[in-house]
Amino acid sequence: MSDAPTGMQTPALPGKRYSMNRRYATLRTIGALILREMSTRFGRKPGGYVWALLQPLGMILLLALAFSLLASHPALGTSFILFKATGLMAFNLFRVPSRMVGNALSYSRALLSYPGVTWIDAVLARFVLNTVVMVIVTYLILAGIIVFEDLSLILNWGMILGSVLLSAVLAFGIGVFNTFMSERFDVYDTVWNIATSPLMIVSGIIFLYDDMPTFAQEILWYNPFIHVVGMMRAGFYSVYHPEYVSVTYVLLCAMIPMVVGLILLRRHHRELLLR
Repeated sequence: MSDAPTGMQTPALPGKRYSMNRRYATLRTIGALILREMSTRFGRKPGGYVWALLQPLGMILLLALAFSLLASHPALGTSFILFKATGLMAFNLFRVPSRMVGNALSYSRALLSYPGVTWIDAVLARFVLNTVVMVIVTYLILAGIIVFEDLSLILNWGMILGSVLLSAVLAFGIGVFNTFMSERFDVYDTVWNIATSPLMIVSGIIFLYDDMPTFAQEILWYNPFIHVVGMMRAGFYSVYHPEYVSVTYVLLCAMIPMVVGLILLRRHHRELLLR
């Protein structure tokens, strides 16, 4: 009896083929959701993207002007604008994506009735788009300040990228948890906004953590955004070495709500969509 022809190929296993098709379908769905939000949120004209740039820039200029009237020089370097920008943009890299992720289900509720769109697609689409937009805005603002003020800096790209990545992980982790909480409890968004409104003041954006009283440092160290802002500033100021920064602590603050949020959404996403 002759052997089977060597040119014949073993057919792919059905389970493996389904897994690959599902993976590609997920990527296509996320891409479609991203394009939809780009169209609806930013519009078909560049004005929407310009506003995304002008809004944080206006806040930076306002803070820089206010504190330049109160002090002769910033806590680091010679530029009030750069000092405020490194703090505010590091914080915005968390604030904007986390807020958008937190509203992912309500934003895409109409599309989630289709079998090809899942709750994780909606969450990932909002996270990817808003994180990319904020990274681009951050780069344009900080690079523009350096060029406009003709600053000579020794950049530590490791610290800068580390700060960006930690902000993104925090945004996703807290955003996923807020996605469940905001859908489950109607009052949660209001409570969250009130509770987090002082964050800009206590996250080292306006004042340098090292210049705060010891008792304040001992309390504010547990604010993960203090660490993220400190890393960003260390990336732009070569003389600044924030020894208080703990990457492990920031990751812990991101992973706990992320895991809890993902578990809750996986179990209860159907009933949340029916509310």
